[in-house]
This record gives sequence, structure tokens and C-alpha cells, in this order.
Amino acid sequence: MTQVSLSALVAGASIGQLVSFPTDTVPALAVRPDRSELIFAAKQRSQEKPLILMGAFPAALWPFVQGTAAEMEIWQQVAQKYWPGALTLVLPASARVPAAMNPTDPTTIGIRVPNSRIAIAILSQTGPLATTSANRSGEPPLQTMAEIEAYFPAVLTLESPELEADKISTTGVPSTVAKWTSSGWKILRQGSIQLEST
Repeated sequence: MTQVSLSALVAGASIGQLVSFPTDTVPALAVRPDRSELIFAAKQRSQEKPLILMGAFPAALWPFVQGTAAEMEIWQQVAQKYWPGALTLVLPASARVPAAMNPTDPTTIGIRVPNSRIAIAILSQTGPLATTSANRSGEPPLQTMAEIEAYFPAVLTLESPELEADKISTTGVPSTVAKWTSSGWKILRQGSIQLEST
């Protein structure tokens, strides 16, 4: 039985255990960034598929990216417009990002602030976490804590009363992924948010 209270989940995440919690899109599998290899192992995930760094608010994520003052201004304007929400920005990574988060291209990092009270409550206590959808690689995202518990018995999941109190709504649609390039935004995956690619 791996369903735990929110405080126990935060404590587990803080010492580097794999955890799972709902977000505004699909439930996340999450771990401390320096333990990212645990997600790749649990999901049997290709090293070519990077993880997303999820934070409780934009200011928690900016230290993990680097760019010119003009670029930072553009990124912050986009974040202000769409966050919290289902938009992942792929930006140049700073030295603070563990290479294990993106083994084949450690120069970039995807960042996002979810529009989910329960996810933000967790992330505001743990700090930014490396995340991905909770499923085996190549299979559809799992939608409930019970499914996640069955698939990943070693992962700490939130117990039901915590979730019912929040009345969380998830879309089941993954986030839009937009990568910053020398010529502007390039949409890598179209989700529910329509960001104009330039």
C-alpha cells in the first residue's frame, strides 16, 4: 500500500523517492531532479525522451534556464500569460540542471507550472521536481491514483481523501510543448494551449 498523505508524499519526494500526484493535464510521476534516473528506470523510458521540470511558480524555475536579458523577458512574458497552465517551455538549460534529466541533450530543459492546487501545494514544499506522465513508456497515461499504484507499487501516491477535498479537474491531454529557437518558438507537441509558433 503506497497511498500516503500529502505531508508524507512531500517528505518522500524530499529524500529522493518516486512520487505521483495529479496535475491539470495527466497525473505526474515525479522525483528530485538529481534522481531523474529513477523515472527512466521505472517507465522503461528511452534516454532520448527528456523529463520536464515542474515548479510551483515561475521564479522557482528561472534559475534552471539561461538566456540573454531580451530572451528572458520574452520567456517571462509567455509564462505570465499561460502559467499556471498546460504549456511546457523548452529553453536553454543552466548548469543547475542535472544531465540525467535530458541525457541525450543536456543543453535544454522543459519547464512548466501546472494549474493544479494540489500539485502547487506539493511543489511549493519540495521545490521543482523532474516529472513525466505516469505510465510505462509508449502506453497511454494512467488517469487515477489506483491505476498508478497498481502499475508502480513502489511509488508514493496521494491517498483519496486528499484528492476528494481538492475536487481536482484534469484534462487528460498532455501539455503543449514549445521550444525556443534562434528564430522564435517551435511547437514540438500541440496540446490544449495554442501558442503561436514564429
